[in-house]
Amino acid sequence: MESSSSESGADFEQLKKRWTALVKHLKDDPRVARLLNTRLGRYLSSHSFVALTALMFCAMSAVPVGLFVTFAVVTMMISAVGFVFCEAFLLFVGGLALLWVLSGIALFAIVASAVVNVLYVTTFSLLNRYYPHLTKKGVIEGEKTEWETSTETDSKAN
Repeated sequence: MESSSSESGADFEQLKKRWTALVKHLKDDPRVARLLNTRLGRYLSSHSFVALTALMFCAMSAVPVGLFVTFAVVTMMISAVGFVFCEAFLLFVGGLALLWVLSGIALFAIVASAVVNVLYVTTFSLLNRYYPHLTKKGVIEGEKTEWETSTETDSKAN
């Protein structure tokens, strides 16, 4: 039992030596030295708990922030593609609506034209049948209408 605790103590000492060498190597780096010479660097050097808290926060928030940024970029791309598809769909629906409206207008024009033609033919036939003197067909040859006689008289007077 005692040999295993002495082994773990030796492992701990070896880990401490490696950790110290790593920290010394980091402090000797010129970029880290420049950061540690700033006001914030000196404050974090003197307040190790705050430095550890800030380091842990930054390290732990990297994954959620990265996931959120990825989500935002993917959402924007899908939104752009979806907008194009949505616009195409709306243009398609609008085109179909325009087609139906124009077809309805054409059908209405045909029906209205047919109704007006039927009314014209019917009215002309009724007038020709019951009031033949109102139409040119109903005038007997050689007989002139009042209007024709008045225009002839006016032309002879000139």
